[in-house]
This record gives sequence, structure tokens and C-alpha cells, in this order.
Amino acid sequence: MSIQLKKGHSFNLSKKEPSLKKIMIGLGWELKTTSLLDLDASVFMIGGNGKLPADEFFIFYNNLKSPDGSIQHTGDNRNGAGEEDDEMILANLNMIDSKVNEILIVVTIHDAVTRRHSFGLLKDAYIRLVDVETKREILSFDLDESFASSTDIEFGKLQRIDNEWHFVASGIGGTKGLEGYVNAYA
Repeated sequence: MSIQLKKGHSFNLSKKEPSLKKIMIGLGWELKTTSLLDLDASVFMIGGNGKLPADEFFIFYNNLKSPDGSIQHTGDNRNGAGEEDDEMILANLNMIDSKVNEILIVVTIHDAVTRRHSFGLLKDAYIRLVDVETKREILSFDLDESFASSTDIEFGKLQRIDNEWHFVASGIGGTKGLEGYVNAYA
């Protein structure tokens, strides 16, 4: 049975799922409107100094794989159509470069300001972690409706603490956009 996390809660993957090696991070949402929104999932692999060890540790629609091969974005879903996860990220926890101690998973709305789009046009947004080998959902975190004016959200993050991986349900909304995240971590 999957664990349902609340905002700010943490789950120690290493202790509670000791055989876990490969995960699929699924991100999903539904539209409240007939307007098409292009949401983009991105991953920032952060080092001890709070920055990317190199630009290639920023995984997004134009760089689908980390240099160590541990993180792979499966591609951009430009319209959110379809059932289940709208965008997926695959991670091999054992392969993540030792320089990386935090993996931020963010979703931004492409061209949000110009198009006047926000997360208020969405419903049922979530992030979930699935064990790739067993296909079992380990945990999920559903975002509530409090992000109506946000154009970007840090859905969650993986943190390496004392050589153990923890998932934190962040749920932090903002309006800085993808460029703002890149400026903060590059």
C-alpha cells in the first residue's frame, strides 16, 4: 500500500525500502479549462554548495539525461493529455554522483506570464514514486488548491542525508519560472 505524504513530510526511502534501487517519479495533473497548458518537469541535481556541480546536472526537455546516467527524463508532454502520469523521470539511486546530495523536482508552466496561465487552471496535481522493478507505488503527494496564482511549483525533492535517500513532499509554489530556478542553482 502506498504512503500518502502531506506537505513538508519526509519519507526515508533507504530505511523503509532497503531494496529500492530504481524509481520512476511520476508527475500528473488535470486541466480545469479547455486552454492547453504546456507544463515542464525539470530536475536540479544539487551539490553540497547548493548549486549544480555542472550545467549537465540540470535535467529538462532539452537535456534528458544526467552526465552520470542516473537520472533520465522520459520527454515533454506538451498538452497534458492522457491518463496517469503526464511526465516521468527515471532515477537509479545507486548511480547518483557522490557530488549530488539533493534532487529537486520542479514543474513550471511554459510562457505562463504571456499566456496568463497558472496552476489555478489545474486540478488533481500530484507526484508519486514507483519502484521500477516491482511496479509498486511507494508514496504519493497530492497538491492542494492553494497554488492558484503560482506559475511554478517545487513538487518534491530527494535528499541524501548520512548516505540515506529521503523524499520530502515540498509543495512550494512561486512565480520565478524555469529561468528563476536556473539562476538560483546554476
